[in-house]
Amino acid sequence: MEISRQTRLPAAWPWIGTAARIGLAAVWLIAGGLKVGDLAASARAVNAYQVMSYDTAKVVGAVQPFLEIALGLLLLIGLSTRLTAAISALLMVVFIAGIASAWARGLRIDCGCFSTGGELGQGESTAYGADFLRDAAFLALSGLLVWRPRTKYSLDGILLGER
Repeated sequence: MEISRQTRLPAAWPWIGTAARIGLAAVWLIAGGLKVGDLAASARAVNAYQVMSYDTAKVVGAVQPFLEIALGLLLLIGLSTRLTAAISALLMVVFIAGIASAWARGLRIDCGCFSTGGELGQGESTAYGADFLRDAAFLALSGLLVWRPRTKYSLDGILLGER
């Protein structure tokens, strides 16, 4: 007896979602973890986009790593997955818009996603295209989890009585 694709795919979704949830959790934990030790550098990275005052950039730069770590932890344990993924998607849209804005305005900055970011030195080149595509992929993972938040090994599953 052959199992059709329509039968196999629904059974695979929780596993696909689990991989997306754990992968996205790792992204947020790494990104936030790399920034949390130097909040001043995080503020400089935000300020390099030139879209807000320096005082506002300092606040955003100080809050952002903790928000990223919180998203990563919530995704890792699978608590409130749909809401967490929606916030993740919203943040990715903001990041993509920021990268597109910097690119369109000819700014020469490192996005600061997985580094201290800021203005690039003489001879250093931007990676806006790669940054844009990477964040679009993370946005897709977030969208997948908004669409299908039920995953394996999650607190959501335990709290909702799913196995």
